[in-house]
Amino acid sequence: MMPRSPFVAALLVCAAIPAHAHETDTAAQIDGLKTFFQDANTVSEPELVDCTLSSGTKTSCFSITLRPEPTTYTPGPWCPTHITDGADKGGIWIVDGTVEDVTGDFITRLAEIYGDSEWKLYDEETGEVRYTGTLEGCEAAARPDVDEAYNNYCVQCLPDYVPDDTVITYVIPLQPQMGETPTPTNMAGSGLAYNGVRLDGPAPLDAILSAHTIAAFDDCGGHVNTHVGYHYHAVTDCLNDAPATTTEVADQDRQIGIAMDGFPIMAHRADLVALLDSCNGLTDEDGHYRYYAGAPGSNAILGCHMGEVGCTLQTEGGVCDASAMDRRGPPPAARND
Repeated sequence: MMPRSPFVAALLVCAAIPAHAHETDTAAQIDGLKTFFQDANTVSEPELVDCTLSSGTKTSCFSITLRPEPTTYTPGPWCPTHITDGADKGGIWIVDGTVEDVTGDFITRLAEIYGDSEWKLYDEETGEVRYTGTLEGCEAAARPDVDEAYNNYCVQCLPDYVPDDTVITYVIPLQPQMGETPTPTNMAGSGLAYNGVRLDGPAPLDAILSAHTIAAFDDCGGHVNTHVGYHYHAVTDCLNDAPATTTEVADQDRQIGIAMDGFPIMAHRADLVALLDSCNGLTDEDGHYRYYAGAPGSNAILGCHMGEVGCTLQTEGGVCDASAMDRRGPPPAARND
């Protein structure tokens, strides 16, 4: 039996039930999604649309259009400006699977941490940290092939650098369709948090570190690029205020988002790590499949997608054909950090 999502359980009904009953179930499902995303910066609320998933399955999805920024807190800070700055002046970074505060002291210890004397993100005479403080610096440094002029920088891009008219439309299947094999999360991102912020794939740590840069996250695990705006590479306690989950999910679980394949994403649970599959998911005894976000230091909110994914679109009202995107490869924004 195909694993089920709590969000799609209402759709799994006997075919003998009249069509209007299916319509009622779908309407209730859309209403539930509106409630789930009530704290998001919404341009267009969830609505039912036709879609083609990554392996070519034609099905029904929900579409939601959002501005890429949270409404309940102000993102940042990311980079300290002086080597005397404490944790309140910087964000976090991943080192060997653990989360480190990006303090001024951390900046001074990078050569030691990475065993490479080329690291020097600060001026020894003044103690000032080199960080990208302009849009031009952000765009030159926050890309896989970092501009050489911005080697040895703390990379930060501010929300103000994202054009005011930027919106992202997420098209996600209402009824998840299991894929033949797991697929990477770098095509359309891992999923969408209940506050409307993109849950992204892994940050390209090798590319970032090879340029002697760090692209710090804020304490919520997010940072900005000018293509997709503010997005998460780690799930921290900033998502602890998720709406109540459905009755089909264990009491100790808290749903913080929906994956791009339609399965729910739950908050990290260390006690379940040994039971999870390679995608950070499991199927319970009732046949319900769900993901659990990776630990903040894992650089993997999800390990992969078990189901066929929908689309992230840079426009409102676009048509989702994820199979066409799969043939073309991810857009430039998906390759950015």
